Amino acid sequence: MECSAVDGRSDSKRSGEAMRPACRRSIARLTGLVGLVAAASLAWPAAARQASLGELVDPNALRVCADPNDLPFSNDKGEGFENEIAELISQRLGVPLRYTWHPNTMGFVRNTLRSYLCDVVMGVASANELLQNTNPYYRSTYVLAYRTADGEKFADLASPAMQQATIGVVAATPPADLLVERGLLDQARSYPLLVDTRYYHPGRDMIADLAAGEIDVALIWGPIAGYWASQQSEPITLVPLHSDRPGGRLDFRVSMGVRPAEPEWKRELNGLIRELQPEITAILERYHVPLLDERGELIAAHPSSGGASAAAVPEPDGYRTERYRAATPATLEGATVVDTAALRKLIESDRPILIDVMSKPTGPEGEAAWQPPPPKHLPGSVWLPNVGLGSLSPEFAAYFADNLEALTEGDAARPRVFYCDANCWFGYNAAKRAVRELGYSHVYWYPEGVEGWRTAGLELV
Repeated sequence: MECSAVDGRSDSKRSGEAMRPACRRSIARLTGLVGLVAAASLAWPAAARQASLGELVDPNALRVCADPNDLPFSNDKGEGFENEIAELISQRLGVPLRYTWHPNTMGFVRNTLRSYLCDVVMGVASANELLQNTNPYYRSTYVLAYRTADGEKFADLASPAMQQATIGVVAATPPADLLVERGLLDQARSYPLLVDTRYYHPGRDMIADLAAGEIDVALIWGPIAGYWASQQSEPITLVPLHSDRPGGRLDFRVSMGVRPAEPEWKRELNGLIRELQPEITAILERYHVPLLDERGELIAAHPSSGGASAAAVPEPDGYRTERYRAATPATLEGATVVDTAALRKLIESDRPILIDVMSKPTGPEGEAAWQPPPPKHLPGSVWLPNVGLGSLSPEFAAYFADNLEALTEGDAARPRVFYCDANCWFGYNAAKRAVRELGYSHVYWYPEGVEGWRTAGLELV
């Protein structure tokens, strides 16, 4: 969503390279994403649903504002993920789905939503001033994309190889600032931000150029990168981008947009988003959208080409000591690996000790007043932060050992389940340390963690 850039959208949501958060200068364009309109829940009587949609011009249909040629978001063949989400909502409402098509370029909101030709825009960056935002239904980030065959040569903007690399970037999007900060602007190949998506697809073209070797690196909105990378025969790896500059935001929450004077319609959509979130997330994952959790960490890696899955991760000889947020092994020697279904059975039968070992978040440097968001855990858990690091100080090693002994309460056979989040090595390290250094048996590791529990629709506290 790059202000109609990478994918012809706008900064607000295209921070998706368009409304995606991309276009800092054209906030107006941010709103141009595939829209979807929702009404009340099917559980309500038909008469009540009609009353709740009284703000809309036509309460008998889900009228969506959308771009007819803007994959992976939408097209007039219904092949985008926003098309699928719109269809999901219309089915739940029990009303037909109707589109107003318009290129996601300058004037998109004015000529569609604000002209009352439709009732919802799907996929706008939260806090968009041109319309009223619903609650977000996903959070994603700009990524650095490189050919997997290049190894980690181009996996970091700080790599010396970047001084000779050709780096694709959409003009006036947040990653362009990173190139300026790191003195890499001379390495950039610029792709246009404001385009008519009926004729141009900067995001698709950038990823195709990367696969063909015409550029070495692409800095691009994650949903665009994930989708088009999956269409290439050349495997491509995606790495979330981070900025060290205060205010240099590179990840964004994406919501739906409605007219400002329609609070009931907004509440109705918020209820549907909450109710349908597991199905919505599943759609996003099928389109290889890089999703972030509440901590701003990547939930799952989405490298790849042609839908190929990532290679299996081997168990290290020791502990993981860096890049803790990455794909994890499928096994853990000396411990039992459980998925969500197996953990629920274990909880019902054996009263396991649930131990969240996610490290404490730290705030931006120099911002003493910053308070981290309250962490969420599986019900009944004990939080032992920082004990999943690859190397522990003597004080933390003693803290870990003493707490495990106290939690066991003399019952050596009681299961101990370690977890943090999906694609998080802290849980692996802690479980391995309990087995290897402290001699515990009946040790379990739950690699799906907080995100896996949430995705299954289960309560977090």
